[in-house]
Amino acid sequence: MAGNKKRRKPLLISHTRPPSTPKTLSLSSQATRSSIRKHHVLQKQLHAAILNGDGVLTERLQAQLEASGGLQKYQEASIQGQSSERGGDSSKVLMEWINEHSSQYRRHHTAKPEQLRMLEVGALKVDNACSRSGIFIVTRIDLHSQHPDIQTQDFMKMPVPSPATLAEDGFDVVSLSLVVNYLGDPSSRGEMLKRVSSFLRSSGETSKDEAKSAFPALFLVLPASCVTNSRYLDEERLEGIMITLGYVQARRKLSKKLVYYLWRYEGNGAEQAQTASYKKQEIRPGGSRNNFSIVLQGRFEIPHKMLVMTENQLH
Repeated sequence: MAGNKKRRKPLLISHTRPPSTPKTLSLSSQATRSSIRKHHVLQKQLHAAILNGDGVLTERLQAQLEASGGLQKYQEASIQGQSSERGGDSSKVLMEWINEHSSQYRRHHTAKPEQLRMLEVGALKVDNACSRSGIFIVTRIDLHSQHPDIQTQDFMKMPVPSPATLAEDGFDVVSLSLVVNYLGDPSSRGEMLKRVSSFLRSSGETSKDEAKSAFPALFLVLPASCVTNSRYLDEERLEGIMITLGYVQARRKLSKKLVYYLWRYEGNGAEQAQTASYKKQEIRPGGSRNNFSIVLQGRFEIPHKMLVMTENQLH
């Protein structure tokens, strides 16, 4: 009967009109990884095409990169991957190491440690753990800045401080977090690692504080598969490359997806030079391996003493 029909509750006005503020679209974790992976593959193919002088393929790959959103789309995906909701801020690991070291320092000293100067290459955000800590004075650079506090600068073209200005213009830490693997050419990766030391000021130039005994240093973050599943690179070979460049491994952390390193630079004042070469050489065969590699060639200064830092030095 008509009198027994249930009346429908009137819809709220908010259910009948679009929201006044559009919701921000967010890629899923899987879509984020897929976008980043696709960009890396296209970049690698593009670099190979340029080296081979294949103009037709180069134009086609450039068009594919532009159609997929190019560097800006890659950065958007990377920023989402670094969001706190996804636990993607790699600088948190560096802060964990530094906080452990600082707490040990505070047990024996009343003076507050001096701030450290950091160069963050490939910076995407200005509010990561290092930026919020108050420990660092951060200079941020990226190829395509998306924030006024991030300078648009190619690290490979960045002016190198002169010996006379290194103490003032140099850095205690250079951060290369998921930057080296972005380069498509193994030789370019080696050149980037080689260039870092030109921006590092020595501990003597920085201060006499014991709190800075872990510096100058390179904070290096790579996808774990670059060293755990590559035909051409494993951790032993990476350490050999870094020792050749004048570094000792101070800290290391391996997670499911990433590997984090703190490499202390010991290269200043080397008394000998050696010719070292790390070519693209298969060291771990297998059909399921990736082809990531780092190529290093040339003459490098080798420190007279390569002392591996103990936990007591870092804590």
